[in-house]
Formats: sequence, structure tokens, C-alpha cells
Amino acid sequence: MPLTDPHDDHLPLEGSSTAAPGAGGDLGAGAPEPARPDPDVLPDAVPTGGDPVPATGAGAAGSDADPPGDGAADTDAAEATPPEPEPVLPEPVRQRIVALTAAVLPGLPADEVPVPLRRVAKFAPNRRARLGGSVIAAQLTADPLFRQRVTARVLTDAGDLGAAVVEGTAPAAADPVEVAALAYLVRPRGWRELIDASGAAVRAEADSAVVAELVREAEQRATRAEHDRAVARVEAEKLRDELARVREELGQLREESRQLQRSLRETQVRERRANELLATERGRAARAAADSDAELRRARARLAEAEAAAGVAKASAKEARSVDDARLWLLLETIGQAAVGLRRELALDPVDKLPADFVADAFTDAPVTTQGGPAARARDTDDPARLDQLLALPRAHLVVDGYNVTKRGFGEMSLEQQRKRLITGLGGIAAQTGDEVTVVFDGAERMHGLPPTPRGVRVLFSRKGETADELIRRLVRAEPPGRPVVVVSSDREVADGVRRHGAYPLGADSLLRRLARS
Repeated sequence: MPLTDPHDDHLPLEGSSTAAPGAGGDLGAGAPEPARPDPDVLPDAVPTGGDPVPATGAGAAGSDADPPGDGAADTDAAEATPPEPEPVLPEPVRQRIVALTAAVLPGLPADEVPVPLRRVAKFAPNRRARLGGSVIAAQLTADPLFRQRVTARVLTDAGDLGAAVVEGTAPAAADPVEVAALAYLVRPRGWRELIDASGAAVRAEADSAVVAELVREAEQRATRAEHDRAVARVEAEKLRDELARVREELGQLREESRQLQRSLRETQVRERRANELLATERGRAARAAADSDAELRRARARLAEAEAAAGVAKASAKEARSVDDARLWLLLETIGQAAVGLRRELALDPVDKLPADFVADAFTDAPVTTQGGPAARARDTDDPARLDQLLALPRAHLVVDGYNVTKRGFGEMSLEQQRKRLITGLGGIAAQTGDEVTVVFDGAERMHGLPPTPRGVRVLFSRKGETADELIRRLVRAEPPGRPVVVVSSDREVADGVRRHGAYPLGADSLLRRLARS
């Protein structure tokens, strides 16, 4: 088996191209051994420490030791005889050679370590042989000088076993894998026979292990078979007992089956009777459904007639409403002309004060009696355009809940700035519409430092013990029935209170959008 495993994972190393061409990184794969170095350059003994290696052992270039003779004749013989191929190594021997080389690699001087192995020498011991095995094998095959240096280190650690391998002998008690690995590195006379003997021993051990495993499996199968026979006997006894019990149960089941057959026949008779009754009921249900369909058709016909009559009545009502509208318009015109004549006959002078002025001056707490019918003109809407429609009514009165509006619209300002901004905006509305505008604030007494009140705007502050909501309701109650009063507040209690007295409650957002538009 080749020394290098083609599937061995290793890291790419710098300088890996220094291996001799044709070696392919395999040791013992049958490739020709590289030529021996020049005897003048490569001495027989390694000068880098350790005991000298005999020329017949590690100093050889890879073949068996040659007998002593003339140097020129040896050189000619080497040139004439092609080198023998590397032997095929067993896998345990190949792994042991790589492990021995990896173990001594860090102990070599840096200049004696080939360039491809310098990175491998820095690996951890447990990773050196695993990741750099292919590179180590390639260098052992291609570099005899490196192999000699490794051999010197390995022989130093091997002791007596190394000395025996150098002499070409192998102790009987020695590990054949260890002997073959040392023989491959030292290469004494007859080293190939040592490797072949190691391979045979390894194969014999493997065969012995296989035979032992087969014997152990056979014994286990025999034990299991004996156990299975005992279990089978026990199971047979159980099955006999079970068979007797099953036969007894079978007799019981047969008796139950006969009883069930009798019950089945009785059930089938009852089922036939039930089917007959069901057919009768289905007939009745079909007749009832037919009667219901006929009644439904008659009801639909009556509904169509009623809808037609309703359409005729709606048209008649619309025509009557048109006539009533014309009569109402004529009546209003007559009343208007009569009111003008009555005002002329009574010679009423223009008034100086409005109802809200009396509330502002008197601040009385006496309840005002609500006259009948004002709730009929109350409206509740959040439409922003509704405020403009209500302010367009003649002699409209706009009442504003001051702080309720300012804190909703511009609450980040101070109270003084809130009041000033609201009063200024209401002055613009009063100037545009000509309506009466009253704004009410909470306060125990009239505050000082207010800006000049715009024309048409009345500013009121509630007294101590009284809220602005109560003052707003008093202002609404003081107005005569029929006058449009618009109250702007997002307070639900205020809106419900003024609605009962006939005012038009609107949310604060409608006024804020009206002010923003102005």
C-alpha cells in the first residue's frame, strides 16, 4: 500500500513543488527510487547529531546495501541497473512511518527541515501526522538526505530495537509494524524482506481477528439459538393455554352471535316499520311545503300590491307636502308683513341691551323657567360647515366655552396667551358675521391684563362657587324662544344641558377650524 493516502486531508503547504518529479507524493507505490546523491556531497553517516548511521543502513539511497568494491565500478553498476520500485506498504506500516517522522520533525534544526514541511513542523502533535501526512510521505520518498536525518533521530529513540533492525534482524517479540517502519527508514540489507514479513504478520493478525470474530459470532448465534429454543418452548406452552382460552371464548361468541342475529331480525322489522312511517311523514311534509309555497306566493302578491299602494301614497304625500310648503311660505310672508305693520303701529324703539347683557349685569342665581317647545329647534351635529350655516341665521348668538376650546386647540400656551388668541379670533368672526358673540371663562373674579375687547365680543368670567358651564346655561335660558343660539363646547354635559333649552351645541373642533381658516 502506498505510504501516502490519496484521500488524506492536509493543508496546502508552500514549496510543495520541491518534490522530485515522478514521485507523486507516494512512498511504496511502485515508483522508481530517486538516484543516489553524490558520495562527495552526501556522506554515509548523518553529521547532524545522533549516532552515525552505517553505510549499509540509513546511508543507502533506497536499495539493498552493496558489497564493498571499487567506487567507479559501483557508480557504473548503479548507472547500468535501474532503481528498484518502492515496496507496497501495509496501511499500519505506512501510518507508523508518518507518525515517527511527524514526532521527530520539530526536533530537527530549521535549516534541515525541507521547505514543504516547515509549516507542518509548527502544527500541534495530534494534527501533524493527520494533516501533513501526504507531504511527509512525499519528502521521505523524494529526499534521501531528509530520510537519513529522520532515521538518525528515530534510531536514537528506538534503542535496542533500532540496533537490531540496523543489523538486518528482527526480534521475535517485537511489533512487526514497528520493525517494518524502522526497516523502511533505515533500509539495511534485506529490508524489503522485513517489510514483506511485517505485511504477512499484519495480514495474519487481521485474519486471526476475523476468525476470532467469526468464532465469537458463531458462539453468540449458538447462545441466541439456545435461548430462542427455550423461549419458543415457553411460548408454545403459552400458546396452548391461549388456544384453550380462545376456544372457550369462541363458544361464547357463537352464542352471542346467535343472540345478535335474533336482535338483528327484530331490528330489521322495526326499521321497515319506521321507513313506512317516514314515507308517510314525507308525504305530509311535501303537502305542507306545497301549501306554504302557495301561501308565500299569495303573500308576495299582497306585498307587491302594498308597495304599489305605498308608492301612490308617497307621491300623494309629496304633492300634499308641496302644497303645504306653498301655504307655509304664503303664511310666513303674511306674518312678516303683519309684523312690520305691528312694529310700525307699536312704534317700538331700538333696545340698548340684549338678553345676555342682563345676565352679565345681574348674575342672578334664580332659575329661569324654560318655555315650552324650545327643544324642537335644538340640533346636534359635528359638521364643520354647520357653524357657518348657523351663524348665517339672522340675529344669531354665539356662546363659547373659553377654556374648553383653548386647551383643546392651543393648550401649550399660557392661559393669558390662550385667552388673548381666542378673543382676537372671535372678534374677527363678529366683524364678518355681525352676530352677537359671548365667551365665558372660569374665574372667581375678573382677571386683569386682558387685551381690549373687540367690538361685538362679550367676555364673561364665572363668579366664585359658579362654573362656566352654569353661566353658559343661564345665558341660553335668558334668550327668547326662536332666537338661534349656538354653544361651542366639547363638554358632553354642557351640550346636553343647552340642547334641552333649544340651543345648537357644536364641538370645539368646528370653531378651531373656523378660526384657522380666518
